[in-house]
This record gives sequence, C-alpha cells and structure tokens, in this order.
Amino acid sequence: MTATTGRAGRREWIGLAVLLLPTLVLTMDMGVLFFAVPYISTTLAPSGTEQLWIMDMYSFLLAGLLITMGALGDRIGRRRLLMAGAAGFAGASLLAAYADGAGQLIAARALLGVAGATVMPSTLALIRTMFHDPGQRQIALGAWGGILTAGATLGPVAGGLLLDHFWWGSVFLLALPVMALVLFTAPVLLPEYRSPRRGSFDLPGAVLSLAAVLPLVYGVKTLAVDGWDPLAALAVPAGLLLGAAFHRRQRTAADPLLDLGLFRIRAFSGAIGVNTMAMFAMMGFTLFTSQYLQLVKGMSPLTASLWSLVPSVGVGAAVGVSSALAGKVRPAVMMAGGFLIGAAGFATMTRVGPDSPLALVLTAAGVLAAGTVGTMTLTAEMVVSAAPVERAGAASATSETAVELGSSLGIALLGAAGAAVYRSRLDRALPAGLDGEAARTAQDTLGGAVTVAAQLPGRLGTDLLATARTAFTDGLHVAAVAGLVLMVGAALLAHRLMRHLPAAAPAAAAPEPAPTSA
Repeated sequence: MTATTGRAGRREWIGLAVLLLPTLVLTMDMGVLFFAVPYISTTLAPSGTEQLWIMDMYSFLLAGLLITMGALGDRIGRRRLLMAGAAGFAGASLLAAYADGAGQLIAARALLGVAGATVMPSTLALIRTMFHDPGQRQIALGAWGGILTAGATLGPVAGGLLLDHFWWGSVFLLALPVMALVLFTAPVLLPEYRSPRRGSFDLPGAVLSLAAVLPLVYGVKTLAVDGWDPLAALAVPAGLLLGAAFHRRQRTAADPLLDLGLFRIRAFSGAIGVNTMAMFAMMGFTLFTSQYLQLVKGMSPLTASLWSLVPSVGVGAAVGVSSALAGKVRPAVMMAGGFLIGAAGFATMTRVGPDSPLALVLTAAGVLAAGTVGTMTLTAEMVVSAAPVERAGAASATSETAVELGSSLGIALLGAAGAAVYRSRLDRALPAGLDGEAARTAQDTLGGAVTVAAQLPGRLGTDLLATARTAFTDGLHVAAVAGLVLMVGAALLAHRLMRHLPAAAPAAAAPEPAPTSA
C-alpha cells in the first residue's frame, strides 16, 4: 500500500477496477427485472401485491440500511464488510434465480437489498481510503459515478438480452462471477480500514434509521406508481416522524451512527442538498423518457432500452471533462455550469412533440444527463473529502440515502404532475364514440390508451392514439419545466454554498490516520 500522503500506484488503480465491478452489478440489479416480470408472473403466478414486493423489496431495504451499514463498515472494517456483502449478494442471487414461489423470490430480493447496502457505502469509503491525492481521487470518483449511470442504463438491456435466450432466473446470475472475483481479489488489492475510535454500536439508531427510511420510500413509491393510497399516504408522515426521532437519537447518543456535525460543513451539506435536487429532477424525468420511446414512438422495451444507451456517450464525456477540470476550476463554477447544462437539456425537452425526430429526444436526454451526472461526480468528492476518514462510510451512506430519497420523490412528484396534465388534457379532448370503461382506461395512463386504441376500429383508434400522445407530451413539458427550474435552483444553491472553496481543494478533510493492517 502506498503511503497515506502519497499518490496512488498500480495496485490502487487495479483495486479501483475491483470496486467498480460490484457497483455496476448493484445498479444493474435495480433495472434487470423490468423485462423479467411477465415471465415471473407466468411461472410463479404472484398476486398483484406480491409482484409489487418482488420489484420494490430490494430498493426498500437498500435505502433503509445504507446509513447503518456505512457506520458498521467504519467500525468493523470496510474491506471485511465489502467481502461479507459480496458473499451475501452471490448467495441471495442464487436463491432468487432458482426460487420456486413468489414468497421465496421476495425473501431473496430482501436479502439482496441487505447485501447491497453493505457493498455500496464500502466501495465509496474505500476509494476515500485508497486515493489521498485530490486529483487522483476525483478521477476515481468520476469513474465510480460513471459506473452508477452505466449500470442503471445497462440493467434493462442485459435483462432483455438474457431473457431472449434463457429462463427468467438467469438475470440474477450476472452477479455470481463478479462477486466471486471480488472475494478472490479484495484481500490482495484492497486495504483494510476500520475507525480507530472505539465505542458501542448504536443499535437503537440503526433501528430508527431503518424505521424512518422504509415507510418514507414505500409511501413515496406507492403514491407515484399507484396513485392515492391511504396506507401509503400515512407512511410518509410516519417516516418523517421517525426521521425526527432518529435525528434526536443522533444528537444525544454517545456513539451515534452519523455525526450530525458534518452537516455544519457547508461542502458536505451543500453537496448532499444539490445532489438530492439533481436526482429528483433526473430520475423523475427518466420515467417520461422511457415511456415516450415505447408508447409515443412505438418501440419495443428492448429497442427502447438500446436507444437509451445513446445519451450515455454524453455522460461519459461529461465525467471525463469533470475529472480533467477538477483542481483547475473552482467547484462552485463547475457545479453551477453542470446544472445549467442540465437545465438546457430540460429546456430542449419542452420542444419535444409526438412527431419530433428521435435525434432531438436523444440529444436532449444526453445533454440533461451529462450536465447532471458530471456535477454529481463533484458532489461525491465533496462528501468523502469533507468527512473525516474514520467517518467516510457513514458519510457516503448518508449521501446515497439522500440519492434514493431524491429519486423516489422525483418519480412520485414529477410523475404525478405529468399524469395530472395528461388526464386533464385527455378529459377535454376524448374522441366521441368511446364507451365509459374504455374512456376511463384511456384516461388512466398512456399505456391504457394505447391498449384501447388497438381494439378500436379505424379512425376512432387513430384519433384516440394521437390525442393521448399529445396529452402525454403536454405532461412531459410540464415535468421538463419543473426540472429546468430545479436545475437553475441547484446551480444558484451550488454557487452560493461552494463559492468559498478553492479549485485545488474541494473540501477540507481531517488528517488521515493510517489504514488498519489487514
């Protein structure tokens, strides 16, 4: 291992590649089930509720346990926790692949969420341990951020390709060779680190963290997907109340999971705040882009997912430029500029119509994602640099939890706004001749309108489809305007909070004790 004050060498860069592989698999696992659901429904015959839990259990437990697992890694060793998570993820993937009932698959997805929560903060915290030079760390974090985006994009594509040749369980087997490689190489390539601070693990805080995040994420996601639901509506304020209890516990505990003093560091709290806003806008709008390609342009899910790879070219370029400029341009300028580029992407989306060329949609999506992801690479650097090295795991987990909540809120609120516009427009412009049930189905979603239009004769079906697609793009425009406002707001906030930071030192970090020997 290179000295803690020196530059990273070949071993650290190869170790980074090892860290990026499980990160890629974890982000792919969030979308790999998209195409498998019809096959699972046919084979396992889950109820509607069971199908929702199959899809959501992973992300619920991942979000709920990130802070707990990040703090645990700081105490017991980040490499040790990473390896335990990799082994658990491989085992849970096997259980999911060969599940013979909906209950077993739900349980396996829950185990995947628990294992994933151990891996995600460990990867980011180990980057903090391995790369002490700010410039090198920025490059490493840029690669980490790029992998997050690549995994989210490649997940549905990989799932679709596997399902063309194998059974539905094959989508879970992608993780096995990657996790096996991690278990084999981590002891050789990755340093061990555990906090020199001693103290008892805050079990009540861990319980409150999970109890706060789970109902909040559940309520937001359910309201986003299914509309009004009394239980989901109650879950949101319940999660907020439990979050307040968690905050109180962290203020009074002798050894808290999360050092609330970190939020007094403007680089830390500002980075988390603008990152949450960015994920709110970007993930909330991703739902519209995927529906536009499939339901307005008429693409199959696999074709749409393949076309969605095109904007990733812009994302890769943005990450590279961001890493190259780090240390030369002040963070406030770079972040504000990135968000304004994202705002330009949203502005372009307001010009998209049902008959717009595909190039316009993909260009707008690429500009939007490039500006946002390039900026998020900088915020990751600020989070891990602002926190003392012994708290890097908990700090990274806090940032990732904020990302999960921002994503969920964006999908819920922007989705709800777009749906409201769609129903309002369609209600005033439904073609004459539809019966009541067909009209209600068409008004629920664009997917419903496409299904109804396919069953109608001649001109009536054509008129309904054209009207529904126009109504959908009107809702898309409203969501794009909301995203534009958020991006401009994030640019102003980032400039205000980060303007004191110099180009060469994104955040002031505490002195770094040497890693614990393996």
